[in-house]
Amino acid sequence: MTKTAARRTAPAIAVRPVPAPPPVGGRGRRRLQDQLQAYGFLLGGLVCFALFSWYPAIRAVVIAFQKYTPGSPPEWVGTANFTRVLHDPEFTAAWRNTLTFTLLALLIGFAIPFVLALVLNELRHARAFFRVVVYLPVMIPPVVSALLWKWFYDPGAGLANEALRSLHLPTSDWSNGADTALVSLVAVATWANMGGTVLIYLAALQSIPGELYEAAELDGANLLQRVRHVTIPQTRFVILMLMLLQIIATMQVFTEPFVITGGGPENATVTVLYLIYKYAFLYNDFGGACALSVLLLVLLGAFSAGYLRLTRSEGAI
Repeated sequence: MTKTAARRTAPAIAVRPVPAPPPVGGRGRRRLQDQLQAYGFLLGGLVCFALFSWYPAIRAVVIAFQKYTPGSPPEWVGTANFTRVLHDPEFTAAWRNTLTFTLLALLIGFAIPFVLALVLNELRHARAFFRVVVYLPVMIPPVVSALLWKWFYDPGAGLANEALRSLHLPTSDWSNGADTALVSLVAVATWANMGGTVLIYLAALQSIPGELYEAAELDGANLLQRVRHVTIPQTRFVILMLMLLQIIATMQVFTEPFVITGGGPENATVTVLYLIYKYAFLYNDFGGACALSVLLLVLLGAFSAGYLRLTRSEGAI
């Protein structure tokens, strides 16, 4: 067959036309439409934050410098609210109790979730069940949880003293004693809030490469040495961030002293937020309540900034 005949019998290959690139103006309009659509979805959340978070915060700062009583026009008083609050005898007690509560929560409630996460991470059976059990207190409403513990701490027929009597041990006043009330509230807060922290620690532990533990075992490291030299350095970022968040949260404790002890006995559990509540809704002094709120905001803001700067300068975060 000649080359001419071969060319005649070869099937024709259809060549598709190459589409022209879209015009630059159309691409820009499409990008703008996508951005407007994204901001449209965010608009609801932004409006909610503006109405229920940002506006009340700004309004509280303004009221801190005013004599504000519902039903009467506000009167500008400068720093008089701060002066009055600072000279209140309950002010010192509230800050002392709040700082003590925060310190006890760090000593008691910060290590327990980490240890539980280590135990859950080592489980091979029923891991999902124990995760649910640990997280279950978080799903209980805080007020319901506090009421349950209030009955548990009842010095008469409470479950805690009944258990001690069955073991022939001396009973305790728990939340009704001036020396034990604050520690009892720390136990309640730890039990109610540790579930989320345990799951965060567990996620961080499962992200650690297994080769690091294998190398440590080959070097003869025991369990405590593996935790010290592998687990803690690999989860350092999570530990430091959760410590900061826990300090901020415990400095704003309110539900437990409000429901269980009412600030007593003898102001042993009056916290800063509980004192803010008393100024606003018992004393009808919204200016003093907002002044206390501003002082707490300044303290927590300064502490957070210093904490983040210190940890970043050391390369921890």
